[in-house]
Amino acid sequence: MGIRSTAKAVIFRQGKLLLNKCFDEHNGSYYSLPGGGQHTDETIHEALIRECREETGYSVIPENFLALCEEICQNPKTREINPEYIHKMYHIFLCTIESDKVQEPTEVDDMQICSEWIELDKIDNIRLMPEMLNGKMKTLVDTKIPMFLGAKRIDYNHG
Repeated sequence: MGIRSTAKAVIFRQGKLLLNKCFDEHNGSYYSLPGGGQHTDETIHEALIRECREETGYSVIPENFLALCEEICQNPKTREINPEYIHKMYHIFLCTIESDKVQEPTEVDDMQICSEWIELDKIDNIRLMPEMLNGKMKTLVDTKIPMFLGAKRIDYNHG
Protein backbone atom coordinates (compact mmCIF):
# COMPACT_ATOMS: atom_id res chain seq x y z
CA MET A 1 0.00 0.00 0.00
CA GLY A 2 1.32 3.40 -0.92
CA ILE A 3 0.33 6.84 -2.02
CA ARG A 4 -1.27 7.07 -5.47
CA SER A 5 0.04 9.96 -7.51
CA THR A 6 -2.73 11.40 -9.67
CA ALA A 7 -2.44 14.01 -12.44
CA LYS A 8 -5.48 16.20 -13.16
CA ALA A 9 -5.99 18.80 -15.89
CA VAL A 10 -7.66 22.18 -15.80
CA ILE A 11 -8.41 22.62 -19.50
CA PHE A 12 -9.71 26.16 -19.99
CA ARG A 13 -10.72 27.48 -23.41
CA GLN A 14 -13.02 30.26 -24.58
CA GLY A 15 -14.44 30.82 -21.09
CA LYS A 16 -15.18 27.13 -20.49
CA LEU A 17 -13.61 24.25 -18.57
CA LEU A 18 -13.56 20.69 -19.86
CA LEU A 19 -14.85 18.38 -17.12
CA ASN A 20 -15.83 14.74 -16.85
CA LYS A 21 -19.45 14.21 -15.86
CA CYS A 22 -19.60 11.25 -13.47
CA PHE A 23 -22.01 9.15 -11.46
CA ASP A 24 -21.45 6.43 -8.90
CA GLU A 25 -23.68 4.78 -6.31
CA HIS A 26 -21.96 6.34 -3.29
CA ASN A 27 -21.37 9.90 -4.53
CA GLY A 28 -24.27 10.39 -6.95
CA SER A 29 -23.77 12.91 -9.80
CA TYR A 30 -20.66 15.08 -9.89
CA TYR A 31 -17.96 16.46 -12.18
CA SER A 32 -14.24 15.79 -12.03
CA LEU A 33 -11.18 17.11 -13.78
CA PRO A 34 -9.82 14.89 -16.57
CA GLY A 35 -6.82 12.85 -15.54
CA GLY A 36 -5.83 9.89 -13.44
CA GLY A 37 -3.15 7.76 -11.90
CA GLN A 38 0.51 7.94 -12.74
CA HIS A 39 2.18 4.69 -13.82
CA THR A 40 5.60 3.53 -12.64
CA ASP A 41 8.35 5.05 -14.82
CA GLU A 42 5.94 7.67 -16.20
CA THR A 43 6.47 11.37 -15.52
CA ILE A 44 3.56 13.33 -14.08
CA HIS A 45 3.26 15.22 -17.39
CA GLU A 46 3.24 11.96 -19.38
CA ALA A 47 0.49 10.63 -17.10
CA LEU A 48 -1.54 13.80 -17.57
CA ILE A 49 -1.24 13.71 -21.36
CA ARG A 50 -2.11 9.99 -21.53
CA GLU A 51 -5.05 10.22 -19.14
CA CYS A 52 -6.58 13.26 -20.90
CA ARG A 53 -6.32 11.53 -24.28
CA GLU A 54 -7.88 8.34 -22.86
CA GLU A 55 -10.77 10.11 -21.09
CA THR A 56 -11.58 13.06 -23.37
CA GLY A 57 -9.96 12.35 -26.74
CA TYR A 58 -8.01 15.63 -26.59
CA SER A 59 -4.22 15.94 -26.71
CA VAL A 60 -3.15 18.45 -24.08
CA ILE A 61 -0.01 20.40 -23.26
CA PRO A 62 0.66 20.88 -19.53
CA GLU A 63 1.48 24.55 -18.92
CA ASN A 64 1.51 25.45 -15.20
CA PHE A 65 1.26 23.58 -11.93
CA LEU A 66 -1.87 24.95 -10.21
CA ALA A 67 -2.64 22.97 -7.08
CA LEU A 68 -2.05 20.00 -4.83
CA CYS A 69 -4.56 18.25 -2.59
CA GLU A 70 -4.95 14.85 -1.02
CA GLU A 71 -7.67 12.42 -0.04
CA ILE A 72 -7.59 9.38 2.20
CA CYS A 73 -10.46 6.91 1.81
CA GLN A 74 -11.77 5.54 5.09
CA ASN A 75 -14.14 2.89 3.67
CA PRO A 76 -13.05 -0.54 5.01
CA LYS A 77 -14.20 -2.39 1.87
CA THR A 78 -12.18 -0.10 -0.42
CA ARG A 79 -9.19 -0.39 1.90
CA GLU A 80 -9.39 -4.17 1.57
CA ILE A 81 -10.23 -4.55 -2.14
CA ASN A 82 -8.30 -1.59 -3.64
CA PRO A 83 -5.50 -0.68 -1.22
CA GLU A 84 -3.69 1.26 -3.97
CA TYR A 85 -6.63 3.74 -4.10
CA ILE A 86 -6.77 4.56 -0.39
CA HIS A 87 -4.43 7.57 -0.34
CA LYS A 88 -4.36 9.87 -3.38
CA MET A 89 -2.29 12.96 -4.05
CA TYR A 90 -3.83 15.15 -6.77
CA HIS A 91 -1.34 17.17 -8.86
CA ILE A 92 -3.43 19.70 -10.80
CA PHE A 93 -2.07 21.43 -13.91
CA LEU A 94 -3.36 24.12 -16.23
CA CYS A 95 -3.32 22.65 -19.76
CA THR A 96 -3.94 23.87 -23.27
CA ILE A 97 -5.35 21.76 -26.07
CA GLU A 98 -2.77 20.85 -28.68
CA SER A 99 -5.27 21.00 -31.57
CA ASP A 100 -9.00 21.13 -32.19
CA LYS A 101 -8.78 17.58 -33.50
CA VAL A 102 -10.51 15.38 -30.94
CA GLN A 103 -10.43 11.60 -31.05
CA GLU A 104 -12.83 9.10 -29.56
CA PRO A 105 -11.93 8.52 -25.89
CA THR A 106 -10.19 5.14 -25.51
CA GLU A 107 -10.38 4.41 -21.78
CA VAL A 108 -12.97 6.22 -19.67
CA ASP A 109 -13.41 5.50 -15.97
CA ASP A 110 -16.33 3.30 -14.92
CA MET A 111 -18.13 6.26 -13.34
CA GLN A 112 -17.52 8.67 -16.25
CA ILE A 113 -20.62 9.40 -18.33
CA CYS A 114 -19.10 11.93 -20.75
CA SER A 115 -16.91 15.02 -21.00
CA GLU A 116 -18.56 18.44 -21.10
CA TRP A 117 -17.45 22.03 -21.58
CA ILE A 118 -18.82 24.04 -18.62
CA GLU A 119 -18.80 27.86 -18.53
CA LEU A 120 -16.45 29.17 -15.87
CA ASP A 121 -19.13 31.55 -14.51
CA LYS A 122 -21.37 28.49 -13.87
CA ILE A 123 -18.67 26.39 -12.23
CA ASP A 124 -19.80 27.29 -8.70
CA ASN A 125 -23.25 25.84 -9.47
CA ILE A 126 -21.98 22.31 -10.04
CA ARG A 127 -20.54 19.73 -7.68
CA LEU A 128 -16.85 19.01 -8.22
CA MET A 129 -14.77 16.19 -6.81
CA PRO A 130 -12.40 16.22 -5.08
CA GLU A 131 -14.52 18.53 -2.91
CA MET A 132 -11.58 20.84 -2.21
CA LEU A 133 -11.99 22.21 -5.77
CA ASN A 134 -15.45 23.64 -5.06
CA GLY A 135 -15.36 27.42 -4.86
CA LYS A 136 -11.72 27.60 -5.98
CA MET A 137 -11.76 26.96 -9.74
CA LYS A 138 -12.11 30.61 -10.77
CA THR A 139 -9.19 31.57 -8.53
CA LEU A 140 -7.02 28.77 -9.91
CA VAL A 141 -7.75 29.74 -13.52
CA ASP A 142 -7.48 33.50 -12.97
CA THR A 143 -4.41 33.74 -10.74
CA LYS A 144 -2.41 30.69 -11.87
CA ILE A 145 -0.66 30.84 -8.48
CA PRO A 146 -0.07 27.31 -7.12
CA MET A 147 -2.12 26.47 -4.03
CA PHE A 148 -2.39 23.68 -1.51
CA LEU A 149 -6.12 22.94 -1.44
CA GLY A 150 -5.98 20.80 1.67
CA ALA A 151 -6.37 17.21 2.75
CA LYS A 152 -9.58 15.36 3.42
CA ARG A 153 -10.63 11.99 4.73
CA ILE A 154 -13.47 10.66 2.60
CA ASP A 155 -15.91 7.79 2.93
CA TYR A 156 -15.89 6.69 -0.73
CA ASN A 157 -13.55 7.16 -3.67
CA HIS A 158 -14.62 8.90 -6.88
CA GLY A 159 -13.34 9.47 -10.42
